[in-house]
Amino acid sequence: MSLKIRLARGGAKKRPYYRIVVADSRSPRDGRFIEKIGTFDPLKPKDAADRFTLDVEKAKAWLAKGAQPTDRVARFLDGLDIKKREVRNNPEKAVPGKKAQERAAAAAKAAEAAAAPTE
Repeated sequence: MSLKIRLARGGAKKRPYYRIVVADSRSPRDGRFIEKIGTFDPLKPKDAADRFTLDVEKAKAWLAKGAQPTDRVARFLDGLDIKKREVRNNPEKAVPGKKAQERAAAAAKAAEAAAAPTE
């Protein structure tokens, strides 16, 4: 059984509230879970004390049992120095698409042609 430490959404429409839960990876996001180990309220200010709560001992115990945190929960755990998060970098994402590269090349060629016959 593959375990995940993830966020389960609650709250009303446009008013999210998340529980940090340990669940089987095959169960639905807001469905059945094994244990609730914390909460996260994104609507509270970032410096609010009760914006994020986590039972650190339970989190460490579940990580020792092989539970894998999702990206967002891994950020929380990294902030508490429980588990180091791998830094993600995708330099390919910043490269413009094929058509944008063609437009840029055409614009550069047009600018070069406009600058050349200044004699």
